[in-house]
Order: sequence, then C-alpha cells, then structure tokens
Amino acid sequence: MERYWSGSSINKNKEMVEHLRNYGVIKSQKVVEVMETIDRALFVPEGTPPYVDSPMQIGYNATISAPHMHAMCLELLENHLKPGMHALDVGSGTGYLTSCFAAMVGPQGRTVGIEHIPELAEFSIKNIEKSAAAPLMKDGSLAIHVADGRQGWPEFAPYDAIHVGAAAPSIPPALTEQLKPGGRLVIPVGNVFQDLKVVDKKMDGTLTVQSETSVRYVPLTSREAQLRGS
Repeated sequence: MERYWSGSSINKNKEMVEHLRNYGVIKSQKVVEVMETIDRALFVPEGTPPYVDSPMQIGYNATISAPHMHAMCLELLENHLKPGMHALDVGSGTGYLTSCFAAMVGPQGRTVGIEHIPELAEFSIKNIEKSAAAPLMKDGSLAIHVADGRQGWPEFAPYDAIHVGAAAPSIPPALTEQLKPGGRLVIPVGNVFQDLKVVDKKMDGTLTVQSETSVRYVPLTSREAQLRGS
C-alpha cells in the first residue's frame, strides 16, 4: 500500500488528519473530527513516531494499521457508527480505532473491542484512559475484552458496525451472524493476497460482499499461532 508521507515534518495529530484530507483519503467531516479528537500518539508504543503514514509494530507479532487505513475503515463504516449504534472491533490492538468508534457512537451506543493477547488488551485500556474516549470506558459504553475475535462478542449483538483488524482466510460465520440487518462488516480476507472486503447485511438477512482494495494485514489466527509468528 502506498504511503502518503514520511511524517518527519508531522508532529501533530491535527496535521496528520489534514494530510489525509488533502490527499483525498478522508472526505467526511465526521471522520476528520473523530481522528482529531482521538490522538494517535496515545496509542503507539513509546518511541514510535505516531503520525507517520505506515503500520507500526506493537509487539506480539501484531501491528497498528497506517493512519490512511484507519481513515478508510472509518469512512466505510461512518453510516453505521451513528450515536446510539453498536460497534465491534475485532483485533482491537492498542485501542485506537476502537476509541474512534466509541467517540462516534457515543455514550448511548455500545463499543466492544476484542483482543486475544492479554498484554495488548491491558495496554489498550491504559491508552484509552489517557484519551478523549476515557469517559466512555468509565461509563461502560466502551469495553475491551480478552477473547477469540473470530467468535465475535454475542452479548451486545447485533452490531451496526463490525471491523476486523487482521486478515481471515474466509469471513467468520459468527461475525456475519452478529451483524444487524442493515449493518456493515469491514474485514481483510485472504492469505498471501488479501482484499479488504465490505460485507453488507440486507434487511432480509442476505449478505452482499464487495472488495474495496488490496491490503496486507497480519493473519486473524489463534493467540498461540500469532505468538509463534505463524
């Protein structure tokens, strides 16, 4: 995936968002607002340049996606992240995108992040507590759980928006089951060659799937396989 800039001159979150807008990655004012509200610097490991447009290693053979990928996913899901809606973030990593979802659905909504590496889940909770999404975690409308994301999180289903931050060999049935009619799932699918798939559930429960773009994500796998790096 192309990088939009190297980031050496970018030392502010707002500038990063402006760049994404100038390059045409962000078209929505709502996505601009949420990415300006949730400072990416709070969600990357210490010493990592937070505003460079490339994925970053976050330990445990996991990465945080490049800002342009986060922007793209927020744009794809924007209409399913309205106040009061339910959002599920599978492979929530450092908690960045989960916090963006929570800021969009607000305290009347419900945002669930699932991460199967306990240390990353713990890291993400600390990050969220420093961010603008902290009140949403405090009031319980945003929560991070340690679990296998391939099974979803049935407790707050059905979800208006589901995002998966790792590539599945095929679309997990539990996730399409937990998608609300009228809802949307964004998930990278494939092994060596991956496509970002947009899955829409129609009101009658049938699914339509379209490919958005070619991507490279770490695999959606078991915790053991991920830690082995396979």
